[in-house]
Amino acid sequence: MDTQEYYRLAVTRNIGLISEEEQNILKDARVAVAGCGGLGGRELIDLVRMGIGSFNIADFDEFSIKNINRQVGAMSSTVDRPKVEVMAGMAKDIHPGVDITQFPKGIQPDNVEDFVRNADVIVDAIDFFSMPARLLLYRSARKHGKPVVFSAPLGFSGTLNVFMPDGMKFEDYFDITDDMALFDQLIAFAVGIAPRGTHWGYMDTSKVDSSDHAGPSLSCACDIATGLLTSEVLIILLNKRPPMAAPHYMQFDAYRCLYRKGRLLWGNKGPLQRIKRMLAARKFADQRDLL
Repeated sequence: MDTQEYYRLAVTRNIGLISEEEQNILKDARVAVAGCGGLGGRELIDLVRMGIGSFNIADFDEFSIKNINRQVGAMSSTVDRPKVEVMAGMAKDIHPGVDITQFPKGIQPDNVEDFVRNADVIVDAIDFFSMPARLLLYRSARKHGKPVVFSAPLGFSGTLNVFMPDGMKFEDYFDITDDMALFDQLIAFAVGIAPRGTHWGYMDTSKVDSSDHAGPSLSCACDIATGLLTSEVLIILLNKRPPMAAPHYMQFDAYRCLYRKGRLLWGNKGPLQRIKRMLAARKFADQRDLL
């Protein structure tokens, strides 16, 4: 069976939720996934199954045993193997005709332009603590007129943030500047991701370890976050509705059975968000010197 016939049969059950014409749009689309870990790996696989035809994937890391609780590519057979190599292989096993360009150094100043330039949508699945790479990604995406979609697994919840090239900037929404200490950038990021923070009441934040880029995480939350993100990527590619773009935000918490969405008109610069940032900085003060 040739790859075209294989593709047609593999996406047959998509039809009815999307049209055949829309499926052809997805086949011709390219999505750039920055990060192939807990979220990026899942997001890549879901998007491959949806029938996206081409990808750029970036990650400098290798799988470890500690990844197994949440990362779809982490298995006993893949420990110590490069994440981009493993995930590209999994994608090809699902759709042999999928086109994948690997960026095994992750997001760097010398490759970020190539990573975003030919993509239709950018997926931010970069490690929470890697703010320099994240800023590189968003600035390059805006320069090239590309939307960026981001989701985070927090407790038993998933979040969604979208940054359109003609909308609110990442730096303006989160109120992050280059002259801020990394600790302060991460506090602003954490508070802005989920302004109504449904997860704070039950998460044991003493288990956060900035020195190891680690925090409590669950596979089920990665599934929720992935579903929110991949749905939004498809909606953007097919122009199904206006995207949930910043200053809008979303969080769905399966444990507390809560769905929260809203609009931060001033982003993190608003008075209530400033108070939340101050309280969060106090709560995590012991992590400042670990970064």
